[in-house]
Amino acid sequence: MIGLIDCNNFYVSCERVFQPRLEGRPVGVMSNNDGCVIARSSELKALGVEMGTPAFELQQWHDQGHIQLLSSNYELYGDMSARVRNVLEEFSAGVEPYSIDEMFVHFDGFESAGIDALARTLHRRVRQFTGIPVCVGVAPTHTLGKLANRAAKKLPEYAGVCVMQADSTATRHILAGTAVSDVWGIGHRLAEKLALQNIHTAWDLRHSDPHAMRRRFSVTLERTVRELQGTPCLELNDEHRPRDRIMTSRSFGRLTGELGELREAIRQHAQRGAEKLRQQASQARAVLVFLKTNRHRPDLPQYAPSVVVELPEPSDDTRPILAAAQQGLEAIYRRGYRFMKAGVMLLDLVDTNRQQLSLLDSPERAEQRDRDHQLMATLDTLNERMGKGTVRLGVPRQNAAWQLRCAHRSPRWTTQWQELRQVKA
Repeated sequence: MIGLIDCNNFYVSCERVFQPRLEGRPVGVMSNNDGCVIARSSELKALGVEMGTPAFELQQWHDQGHIQLLSSNYELYGDMSARVRNVLEEFSAGVEPYSIDEMFVHFDGFESAGIDALARTLHRRVRQFTGIPVCVGVAPTHTLGKLANRAAKKLPEYAGVCVMQADSTATRHILAGTAVSDVWGIGHRLAEKLALQNIHTAWDLRHSDPHAMRRRFSVTLERTVRELQGTPCLELNDEHRPRDRIMTSRSFGRLTGELGELREAIRQHAQRGAEKLRQQASQARAVLVFLKTNRHRPDLPQYAPSVVVELPEPSDDTRPILAAAQQGLEAIYRRGYRFMKAGVMLLDLVDTNRQQLSLLDSPERAEQRDRDHQLMATLDTLNERMGKGTVRLGVPRQNAAWQLRCAHRSPRWTTQWQELRQVKA
């Protein structure tokens, strides 16, 4: 059996753990640079606020105290997600993170008769140990687990926990009441095509011919049908599998055309990309640098350049990667433009442990490579122990244009010593 644990209104719930005054109030969390609403409490949804609503349209409600708008606090959300996962790992055979607020849990080796009690224990313990409310759906496959979790969230009779067997009256009721477009992996266009085949619900899809679905549509749909029938066919991507490329970028808090500020932004992105390289034991052969103006500002000149700079040899060392990124920036920068975004992408990655060395490599070069590796390992260790950015190349200016605008961000209660909750006697 496979369980899906879904954190309810996760970003808002994280904020409420440390700010109980927000309980019962309409709360929205905004995107980078406080642009639009990306997370809503149930109370805010009830007011008719849609996902993606521009924040400026809600500013009057916020100023009048009718709603609460908060800047995104991803450092807090990431840490709370890790805490939820730690709780789940104590009660399961394995955890597969699907997103920051959804995790699949394996119940291999557990007796079927005890699964319901275990699911309810998870439901209770996650809230008890982290303060985050969750819904739990358990079923024989990932796809059925998704539907079980949906039922746990939307149907009051399940009270947040739904254990779905492959063949049961409850399963039939849930599938028959689920539109085919709400099945995991079925988009609206595919749902329209399935409707022409008289397939309107998840129950209809379950009773279709898997081979016919493969011939008519795709092998992916065939797997979905088999999953609905109770046969596991899906494997989630391994979170530890090395990525083929690494992108680090971010929109600026305000437009800027100053080369110095762009250098700072590129420096931050290049350093972060190099850290990610070392975390997955990879090396890059090339560095791509890009800039973007705001295409939604037709009153300003537009320019969106990019360039690829090849490294002399594959590397995960921050210094040559940073030098290549700065070289790329100098090549594409033009005066007279105001940029809203910059980024660095590390390309053509190779496994560090399988790097092909030159036959002409000297002992001195090998020793230097070992020293470089030790230096980067020391840098990463210090940043891990003392906090991200403790040791870095270059010091960014305060309030630079490239830094995020987050006027309403709550403190990072769990990851920054200087922002710990204070209790007055």
